[in-house]
Amino acid sequence: MLKFPPSLIPLIQHMGVAICLMATSALLVGCATDTSRGQSDYKVDATTAWQKLDTVAYRGKQDDISFIDANTGWYGNGAGKIYHTRDGGATWKEQLDRPGTFVRTIGMVDAKRGFMGNVGTDYYPGVTDTTPLYETRDGGETWSPVPMNRITGPVVKGLCAIDILKKQSIYQGVLQNRTIIHAAGRVGGPGFVMRSLDGGETWKTLDLSHLVGPILDVKFFDENVGMVFAATAADVEKSNALILQTRDGGVTWKKVYQSNRPFELTWKASFPTRDIGYATIQSYNPDQAVSKRVVAKTTDGGNTWREIDLVDDFAVREFGIAFATENLGWVGTTTSGFQTTDGGATWTRVNMGRAVNKIRLIPSADGLVGYAIGVDVHKLILLRPNRNAN
Repeated sequence: MLKFPPSLIPLIQHMGVAICLMATSALLVGCATDTSRGQSDYKVDATTAWQKLDTVAYRGKQDDISFIDANTGWYGNGAGKIYHTRDGGATWKEQLDRPGTFVRTIGMVDAKRGFMGNVGTDYYPGVTDTTPLYETRDGGETWSPVPMNRITGPVVKGLCAIDILKKQSIYQGVLQNRTIIHAAGRVGGPGFVMRSLDGGETWKTLDLSHLVGPILDVKFFDENVGMVFAATAADVEKSNALILQTRDGGVTWKKVYQSNRPFELTWKASFPTRDIGYATIQSYNPDQAVSKRVVAKTTDGGNTWREIDLVDDFAVREFGIAFATENLGWVGTTTSGFQTTDGGATWTRVNMGRAVNKIRLIPSADGLVGYAIGVDVHKLILLRPNRNAN
C-alpha cells in the first residue's frame, strides 16, 4: 500500500481531492495518434472554454471517463456508480450502482463491449470488492467479473488504467482488425499489468511488483512496445516517479525515467504522436519550500524523458493530462487546469474543474470534443480553423 507519513495526512485531507483518501485508442487522450503538428490545427482563443456538465454530485475525485465517439460515453466513480450518455453529456443514465466497488478506470472498445477496473480492497475505506476487472457486452447495462478461467497468471489486486489499442494487420492475405488491451494497477501497489491480444477474451497477467511500487497508467503502441507510469516504492516518503519501457510485450522492462526527488510518482500520460509524449509528476512532499511542479516530456517515443516546468505553486498537485497536438494540451490539478499551446514551454491556468484525473479528446466532424472528469465533468469543443466558412 502507498504509505503516507502521519504529518502528511492533514495536508492531504485539507486539499480534499488530492488523492481522495476519503474513499473516494484510436481516440486521442493519452494515446499515440498521428495528428498534425501544431496549435494551428484547432481554433484556440478567448472563446475556447471548458463547460461544466450537469452530473450527479460526488464528494471527491472521480477517476475515469470513456467515449467511443463525440456523443457516446461512460464515467464511473468510487461509489460504485457508472453513468452513460448518448447525447454528448447533456443527459446521463445510471447503469451501475454497486456499493463497495471503486470504479477506478473504464475502457470501452465499442458501443457494446467494454471493461471496468476496480481499485480493490485494503486501500480506500469502504471498498469491499476484490474483483479487479469487469466486462460488459451490452453497452454497460450489465457488468460481470472477467472469469478467472480466462486469466493466466497471478491474481491482480486492483486496477487504475486501461489502454485500448486497435490495430490492423495482414494475416494470410486477409486484412484483420485486432484489439490489444492492457490494464494496469494499482495505486498503493502491488504493480501488475493485465494483457489481452484478442480483444479481452483471454488475459495474461504480468507481475512487476519486483520493479515498481504502484502503477498508475499504461500505454502500448503495438503488442510489443509499451510503457508503465509508476513509482519506485509504495512508501511515498521513499518514492521517485518512474517510467518503465518494454519492447518485447512485457517480458523485460527498462527504466527510461526516474525523478531524483522523494515523495513523487508519475500519474497519467498522453502521446499526441508516436514520438511526442507527456506524463504528469505528482509530488507529496510536505515541505512547502518544495513547490516547483514539473511534467515529463519525451520526443523520441518514450526512450528518453526530460522535465519541463508546469508551475511554482505548493497547492498544485497534478493528475490527468491530454494533448490534442504535440503543442496543444492540458493538465488537471487539485486547484485548476493548465493549458499549453507551445508544447509545455509556457502554461496558462484554465477553468476545467478541480482534480481532473482523466481527459479524453475525441475526433468530431468539426474538430475535437474533449471531456475532463474530476470533481465534476467538463466538456470542450475544439474547431478546426475556418470550419464555419465551409
